[in-house]
Amino acid sequence: MKPVPSPSPDMSAGAALTPARERAMLWLLALTQFTVIMDFMVMMPLAPQLMQAFHIGPAAVSGAVSAYAWCAGLSGLLAATYIDRFDRKKLLLTMFCLFTLSNLACALAPNFHVLLWSRAFAGLTGGVLGAMVMAIIGDVIPSERRGAATGIVMTSFAMAAVGGVPIGVVLAAHFGWASPFFLLVVLSLLVWLGAARVLPSLTAHMGAAATPLRQVLPNLLALFRERRHLKAFSLSIVNMTAGMLVIPFISPVLVGNMGLAPADVTWVYLAGGCATIFTARLIGRWADRAGKQQVYRWVSLLSIAPLLFMTHLPQLPLLGLMLAFPFFMALVSGRMVPLQALLTTIPETHKRGAFLSANSALQSFGSGLGAWLGGLTLQTDAAGHISGYGINGWLAAGLSLWTVWWVARVRGAAPQGAPA
Repeated sequence: MKPVPSPSPDMSAGAALTPARERAMLWLLALTQFTVIMDFMVMMPLAPQLMQAFHIGPAAVSGAVSAYAWCAGLSGLLAATYIDRFDRKKLLLTMFCLFTLSNLACALAPNFHVLLWSRAFAGLTGGVLGAMVMAIIGDVIPSERRGAATGIVMTSFAMAAVGGVPIGVVLAAHFGWASPFFLLVVLSLLVWLGAARVLPSLTAHMGAAATPLRQVLPNLLALFRERRHLKAFSLSIVNMTAGMLVIPFISPVLVGNMGLAPADVTWVYLAGGCATIFTARLIGRWADRAGKQQVYRWVSLLSIAPLLFMTHLPQLPLLGLMLAFPFFMALVSGRMVPLQALLTTIPETHKRGAFLSANSALQSFGSGLGAWLGGLTLQTDAAGHISGYGINGWLAAGLSLWTVWWVARVRGAAPQGAPA
């Protein structure tokens, strides 16, 4: 993408970005997302070690994943009542600081119950950050370039898979399950310092006068009375539920059914993450050219095949899994690039932060629902073999087909971009 130096009308006075600073801002937002995604993702490959350390089953691990997701959803929903009342930069830095403290609490947890509460705190703090990142992109980047900008930020998923999660798993194998959370604390502090220096102040969305407190709740409820918003929210929830029926259980299945050592899971995630580093940006540019709905429809349709493959795995060696997993990562995570870019166009500017916070909340609820439902279908025998995973795949495939049909009904207040 080629950033332009002219300011967006959404930015506050004096906040115009040079091309270099815009690129730096986007990559810092990507790194912010990286820490949040790594914090969420690392629980999944750590599942075998957590099960052994705390003497729990896969359903308990999925419960911890769900606790994070539910609390992130609640936090995002509450944030919709205040997110547009503050400078985006100041609010982002405040929530990021609290998120860092939540990871420190996870690292110091002496038992699973404390870890569960710490994961809930991480969800409460991290649940707002994704909406903040997308609100900043919506404020600064023109609609016709948001696909490419979102592609850059969404490489955070790939960076987490390539660098964060594998390093976290290796550290956990050598220094204990808490070491990835200590790493996250250090990384978050470094990113916070960079964001404090590079991000501009963004206050234009606040308008001439702050919304009176008595109007906050009615304004939140008003978000859910607009059909355009409800259609977008429905798409977000179902998209996340479909993915989370499968994603949290990949690592336990690879260890329990495929016979991989926990450390070998690192190489599978590494292979998948390397692919998405390239595909996220390609999908973002494709969405700008061909239209966000059209690209989402194709990527979501293509993702059905790897969803079914991963949930009906034949016995494969490590190399075979490393060759197959990139298709899953590129397509299942790739759906989020056009979807997130599309969502920034749904609300009017002065409602963008609140809308994206509410959407982030609903996505988190969808994640929690998917992880919870997915855990209900699984059974573990005495040998550690997990059964019932195929049911999750068929459910995810059916929900993905629904999103392919529904996305055509999701249209924003701004033009979506002409098809190529």
